[in-house]
Amino acid sequence: MPLGLDRAPLSRILGGFHELGLNSIRLPFSNEMIKDTRPVSDASVAANPRLRGKTPLQVYDAVVQELTDQGFAVILNNHTSSSKWCCGLDENAMWNSNQTTAAWEADWIAMAKRYKGNSRVVGADLYNEVRPHNINFPNWGENGGGQDWFSAAQRAGDRILTEANPDLLIIIEGINWRGVPGLGGHRPHLQPARTLSHTLVVSDKLVYSAHFYGYTGSKHTGASGGLGATSDPRYQDLSPTELKATLNREAFFVSQENGRHYTHPLWISEFGVGGRTETDQKSKGWFRNFVQYLINTDADYAYWPLMGWTESNNGWAALEWDKNGNRRSILDDNGTADWRAEHWKRLAASPGHTGQVTRTDTYSMLDLDHDDHIASRRMRAAGDWDNGYRKAACPDGQRLIGLSRAGTGGYGRGLCTDAGGRSLWQPGAPHTVVTSEPSPLPSGDWASGQTKVQCPNTYMMIGYSTDRSWIHAALCAKADTAKGTTSRTLWFDSDDNRPSGNPGGEFANGNHKAQCRADEYLAGFAYTGLIKKPNAVLCRTLN
Repeated sequence: MPLGLDRAPLSRILGGFHELGLNSIRLPFSNEMIKDTRPVSDASVAANPRLRGKTPLQVYDAVVQELTDQGFAVILNNHTSSSKWCCGLDENAMWNSNQTTAAWEADWIAMAKRYKGNSRVVGADLYNEVRPHNINFPNWGENGGGQDWFSAAQRAGDRILTEANPDLLIIIEGINWRGVPGLGGHRPHLQPARTLSHTLVVSDKLVYSAHFYGYTGSKHTGASGGLGATSDPRYQDLSPTELKATLNREAFFVSQENGRHYTHPLWISEFGVGGRTETDQKSKGWFRNFVQYLINTDADYAYWPLMGWTESNNGWAALEWDKNGNRRSILDDNGTADWRAEHWKRLAASPGHTGQVTRTDTYSMLDLDHDDHIASRRMRAAGDWDNGYRKAACPDGQRLIGLSRAGTGGYGRGLCTDAGGRSLWQPGAPHTVVTSEPSPLPSGDWASGQTKVQCPNTYMMIGYSTDRSWIHAALCAKADTAKGTTSRTLWFDSDDNRPSGNPGGEFANGNHKAQCRADEYLAGFAYTGLIKKPNAVLCRTLN
């Protein structure tokens, strides 16, 4: 349940948010909270008597409504599964630590539907700080199983967008820790996204996120002693130059590097430091440097914790309330100034980008490692277009531009783009699936000695199907206008064959891949023999 309702009227609490210059609130909930049908205690809402007798979820409803009525955007944050927090290794460590993944998904569908009518509820922050639980270690796309955070987030995000609310931003945090604390481990954050990023069914709704605190580090748990403590550098031990390089490597690259499949907005959904009681100069230096990096990169952020209790000496909070309803803000100077105030003011006043964002070329990867990847709403509605085979389809408005050979036992990946032209599929035109060499070949014998699977003229590949490492079919969509007839063959049976600079980034690490230029589209593929690994692709000009 939102903090502080026992100490101050909701309107006064939100007044403090306005004073801080905030425009959005990350509002935590637990899975236990939304199922609890017992009314909250009168004491827990003492300063807000109108909330008496309500369930925790009804109180949450009231807070969401008041926030949005006052102009704040709200991000729903599944912070924990149970309504408690004991430590970094408790039962809340993973999205399915004490509940099934299916139950977690169902809760998200329910929450997204619940606030669909409120346009200021803008985001779904899928889960907080994914980290090990007992002997279960979260991974990023390694097995598609119960520990695979990449796959779980992909599925939950797609379900929210298709079954509940297509307008929500889907916020996926990187893995906060991997390994056994004290025995070895590290913070992957978003680094795995360089070679494996999400492509949601509404591809422009993805936001990546990460948390940073000075007392933790890339290989430092944050513990100061006892079990879990390490001697590795903390973030606050790094020089400004080292900190910048580390932050970029672990998270900020997703928003700072354009024209890659992993290029997406980044939200630093937690950062913070001690306030009036903080004496550690390294902590203060880290906060100063981190705030400056947020300003330099125009990164979006949420401070943690925004609210705290004075008598608990919660000096990290931006706003503290005591039992008598007295407030102390990070901005107050009533004889005991908060050293963070000057940096907060710098951050709040920084001239960030506003208004319409300039569109750039989009690249999206298709990943068939563990399941179908139908990133097109149009093709999802079309049903099973190649029964028995694993299938991939580009997001609506994009076309296939790259294809990889699969490793042993693996499935080939693809790269989609809207570079050179957006929304090129002809509205309402049927798709076609090609599984064998057409006769006659629309482009002649463009790969001698190979079996050539090619879309008809004026059709472009928007997807494909495979049987493990064997490629099976081309999914073709009719272009909105007649496209060019100039074509070329790219061989990639023994090496990569891509444009200079590898636009789109590494989308099939360790496997050979071919990629057409931005002014082309992929029209077909060729293979030889019984092992149907693609050896060549056909690229054709857009105009």
